[in-house]
Amino acid sequence: MSDEGREALEYTVESTVHTDFREELSYTSYLQLDRILDSQTRQSGHHDEMLFIIIHQASELWMKLILHELAAAAAAIRADNLEPAFKMLARVARVQEQLIQSWGVLSTLTPAEYMEFRDLLGHASGFQSYQNRLIEFALGYKRASVLPVYAHDRDLHNRMQQALTQPSIYDVAIAVLAKRGFAIDANCLERDWSQPHQANASVQAAWLEVYRNVGQYWDLYELAEKLVDIEDRQ
Repeated sequence: MSDEGREALEYTVESTVHTDFREELSYTSYLQLDRILDSQTRQSGHHDEMLFIIIHQASELWMKLILHELAAAAAAIRADNLEPAFKMLARVARVQEQLIQSWGVLSTLTPAEYMEFRDLLGHASGFQSYQNRLIEFALGYKRASVLPVYAHDRDLHNRMQQALTQPSIYDVAIAVLAKRGFAIDANCLERDWSQPHQANASVQAAWLEVYRNVGQYWDLYELAEKLVDIEDRQ
């Protein structure tokens, strides 16, 4: 393209751009960027603390999306409407990859640099991330021993306790096997959901049947594969 043609195109594009957002939703207001970008409060004057904060804040946003997708996927599976859940679970797996890759950026912070401001953070630690625990619960890794960390916040503690006692997404998948006519032991369908799932012969037999007859049980097979993808990235 000639310089004249490029300039003409740029002028045409710029002339169609809306510029008056005094009474309309803008990109900044829609994303509430003023709140997001003003939430990095360093406890030190160390240059690299900004990296440390942003990595963890971004991770929490990704985890919020994981919880959003897992909740919707579980609802779809519970309703025996499996196809919408496939995309949601695939998205969870992609977000898991994104979270793993983000630690490559954090690795540019050396241990020595980190220790220059770590003491100012007191007992604050990523191990206290309640969203990380909620994801663990949703995926079936249940541990009541983590709850005391959240006792200082009654509402959060109640939320965590409730999540602990809800069926995991795998429990929901087992229930749909029973709904489809597979002979699943009753103790897999009604149990104390705060306890981790235990291997069960009836569940294993059901999945084996699914994998032996993929054409007949295609959506159940696809569900199993999506769950395996998530498991592989934990």
